[in-house]
Amino acid sequence: MTRPRFSPSSRARLTYHDLGRFPGTSLFDRVGRALCEAGCLPRKELYEAWEVARRTRRVFRGGRVVDIAGGHGLLAHLMLLLDDTSPTALVVDPAPPASADRIQRVLVQTWPKLDGRVTYIKGRVDALQISRDDVVVSCHACGALTDRIIERAIASGARLAVLPCCHDEATCDAGDLTGWMDAALAIDAVRVSRLNSHGYHVRTQTIPAEITPKNRLILAEPRAHA
Repeated sequence: MTRPRFSPSSRARLTYHDLGRFPGTSLFDRVGRALCEAGCLPRKELYEAWEVARRTRRVFRGGRVVDIAGGHGLLAHLMLLLDDTSPTALVVDPAPPASADRIQRVLVQTWPKLDGRVTYIKGRVDALQISRDDVVVSCHACGALTDRIIERAIASGARLAVLPCCHDEATCDAGDLTGWMDAALAIDAVRVSRLNSHGYHVRTQTIPAEITPKNRLILAEPRAHA
């Protein structure tokens, strides 16, 4: 019998049955094995968070990490593992999953240096204090939440990495561009233009489409930082 393909876009949970898929000594494989031991994280979340974190760390070093709509907080932990010069991380979510504690526990057991450095807050971006030294990240901020995150980053002059999803013409600005391109691309193009107009240097990238079709990554920092 042919074994089913191991799809990185699957929402199936990583379990001990998947340990053999992460056999190496790389950081990614070590994280994968830890999450298999936790047994509660959808596979897709590992691949999304890893791709966003490693691309972000190629250009943004240091600073407190602020992971908005962070859910399990995996992205925040990966950001610290990839750059230990960031002292702390904050995971903000209005309804964090109950299994977030388990994810944090297995990661801290594997990397004790993470202990006490990642804090979870139940709340929304609008009430959050962000500073210009922060790195604001969000993986799949739904609809207009991406725009609120961009607004907060601009207001504080913080660096930003966001992977938008759930593009909604009713709540997001497509900038009269839908005659030339699909609505989702138009919305993201307007977001890039807005950041540029506020003095940000923007890098546009994609993560692999096999992980998610909503794969456009926006990396932005004030030109003074760049």
